[in-house]
Amino acid sequence: MKKNLFILTIFILGLFQYACKEKTTPIQKSVLWEKGTGDYNNYRIPSLITTQKGTLLAFCEGREAGDAGDIDLLLKRSEDNGITWSDEQIVWNDAQNTCGNPCPVVDETTGRIWLFLTWNNGEDGESAIIHKTSSLPRLPYLSYSDDDGKTWSEPVNMNESCRDTSWGWYATGPGFGIQMKNGPHKGRLVIPANHSYNDPDGTIRNGPYGYGAHVLYSDDHGEIWEMSEPIKPGCNESQVTELSDGTLEMNMRSYNDQNARAISFSKDGGETWTEIEHDYQLVESRCQASILNYGQFDEKQMHLFLNPAVPSGRNHLTLKASFDDCQSWSNDKLIYAGPAAYSCLTKLPDGKIGMFFEAGKESAYEKMVFVSFEPTQIFAPGSLLNSNSF
Repeated sequence: MKKNLFILTIFILGLFQYACKEKTTPIQKSVLWEKGTGDYNNYRIPSLITTQKGTLLAFCEGREAGDAGDIDLLLKRSEDNGITWSDEQIVWNDAQNTCGNPCPVVDETTGRIWLFLTWNNGEDGESAIIHKTSSLPRLPYLSYSDDDGKTWSEPVNMNESCRDTSWGWYATGPGFGIQMKNGPHKGRLVIPANHSYNDPDGTIRNGPYGYGAHVLYSDDHGEIWEMSEPIKPGCNESQVTELSDGTLEMNMRSYNDQNARAISFSKDGGETWTEIEHDYQLVESRCQASILNYGQFDEKQMHLFLNPAVPSGRNHLTLKASFDDCQSWSNDKLIYAGPAAYSCLTKLPDGKIGMFFEAGKESAYEKMVFVSFEPTQIFAPGSLLNSNSF
């Protein structure tokens, strides 16, 4: 009898382990770009969106050097939830000039994909642009696609309506924009952006300049774009998310020596913003980050936040979840403990979480990596990836 009971127990345990194994979905990982390969010296600045047709669009900058110089905007597409990817596509190449900082948004009404970018003379460096000694300012441009990202319109200069002429540096995103789903501004397209501005007490590039953020918004499906009031001081590289009541929250890289993300709120669809505060739950070391309204998960509204969650350096890429409109963050999930920097989040058509980020073994800028996984992985113990993944 005891022998039969033992055999039955082993059989049940085997079934349980098999069922658990069957329910475990493998992590999907792809290296989309890698330093030292392809036609460019470096690849940086990830941007990732899911189109209305369920296609994934992954953008990055193909660079020869740093944040200015000869930079082209690149794209790869996936029509199978990130399992396979297209060949590299050049969205914008303007000779030796800078074409970067991708920030796309999908209009869910028309299906059109709007893509904001920034341009500057490749011979002008960042410091010269901030100090306004450059040959030309850094300018916002706008392109769009009506065929699911296969082709793109010629970028159009948006300086007249989307930039204050007193600003020096200018950058859209990087990351993605949103379309509002709630409140009186439902349907509004919102693009996060940032800039440098005159500030007698500012210390950016030894002053007298500061960094600020703002948004660009459109209520007519992208035909006309307007600019919000600025958010300042000491913040840039912004991403925006919508809370359940239609309030917008701007989440920004901070230069205010708080080792935490700067945040600001708007009750009028992004036209005006509250004074900045800092969310000390979101530790940062002056790096770009990504925030995403995932939507419903386990009958709750879930926001996700991804960044190198350390007070200095760029490593320990960590995903956090919020179920109360970004008031509290929990369930820290270590994605990768090694070097990692900029990132972008999206929700895949099959409900998985998709992320596109910079990482490597020795440097955070070795590879541009796409990863997808079930949202239940957030609550599982252990790191999602290890050093062997790179």
